[in-house]
Amino acid sequence: MQNFTHAIPTKLHFGKGVIEKLDESLRPFGKNVLLTYGGGSIKKIGLYDQVMDILSKGGYKVVECGGIEPNPRIESVERGVQLCKEHGINVILAVGGGSTIDCSKAIAAGVYYEGDLWQMVESRHGVLPALPLVDILTLSATGSEYDGGGVISNMKLNKKLGNMYTFPAVSICDPTYTFTVSAYHTAAGTADIISHICEDYFSRTEDSDLADGICETVLKSAIKNLPTALREPDNYSARANLMSISSIACSGIPAYGKRDTCWDCHSMEHELSAYYDITHGVGLAILTPRWMRHILKKDPTCTWRFVRFAKNVWGLDGENETELALAGIQKLEDFFRASGIPMTLTELGIGTEHFEAMAAHANRGGFLAHAFVALTTEDVVEIYKACL
Repeated sequence: MQNFTHAIPTKLHFGKGVIEKLDESLRPFGKNVLLTYGGGSIKKIGLYDQVMDILSKGGYKVVECGGIEPNPRIESVERGVQLCKEHGINVILAVGGGSTIDCSKAIAAGVYYEGDLWQMVESRHGVLPALPLVDILTLSATGSEYDGGGVISNMKLNKKLGNMYTFPAVSICDPTYTFTVSAYHTAAGTADIISHICEDYFSRTEDSDLADGICETVLKSAIKNLPTALREPDNYSARANLMSISSIACSGIPAYGKRDTCWDCHSMEHELSAYYDITHGVGLAILTPRWMRHILKKDPTCTWRFVRFAKNVWGLDGENETELALAGIQKLEDFFRASGIPMTLTELGIGTEHFEAMAAHANRGGFLAHAFVALTTEDVVEIYKACL
């Protein structure tokens, strides 16, 4: 088991009606608020009016920054930073899913960043000085409500990059706000949760019992609750469990005591989104089973981890370890497919034309040599091809 240091400075309010905590969450930071949100779904469900009513009664001055994209663009970061500077913003209120929160983190840090904002996205750094950020979560997926990272895209350069910016000061997580999320995005969001866990779970560390137990419990909860949420969109228990595991999955907690793994599938998926602007969770669902089969074949010494996955997550058993490992992978792929997620790149209209460039960027500097099973650029191309 490896040494680790961990801190999450975010206060999380969870459950029905916790929006009542909004005024007390914002008040310590000031009265000038930048309200960030995406394509307008918060207006359709009445959340926008609810938020504005609270802000009006509290005497807040609100500047809006709507239209943040599902894969948030650097242009939205630049627009938000400009609004903050023009209007003397004290605090950012992000209302939406992970994309809105990611973009808001970059805006919060960008206000104090000296230099080009895309340089901020590209350069390696930790948590940055930033405006305080409060969020109201509306999608169970990325875990951005409980971590310091964010992913920003530059479509002109075909780049989508994750980096650290700032932790939310407060996250308000009411599962009822996810009742109207479509089946497609509910499934894609759960695929993102599962991928976050797999990126930590598939590690060479064998004796981090706490981390492995948390990972397996989160995976079993996703497998149990997604079908219920798809059948009964307003099932509070299913939606609450999905929302709670989304926060934990990307929080760093499931990595306690484990060796770093490079998060291979995220590296590969970011390239797909950078070139084709696809839904992040869908790309991860397509990639993950193919990545699993590829590394199992390349390095059979990792079979023990797949056997544990098959037994402890899927409840499978058998004497032939290779067959058992492959059966666990097939169960995952079948689960994604049954959830209505497209399971090939061909279904998304994606061909081979950019695979080499995408693979080279995913493995820039030989980054993936330090993965659970070391990958070359050629390996990444083969994984992409297996997804067609």
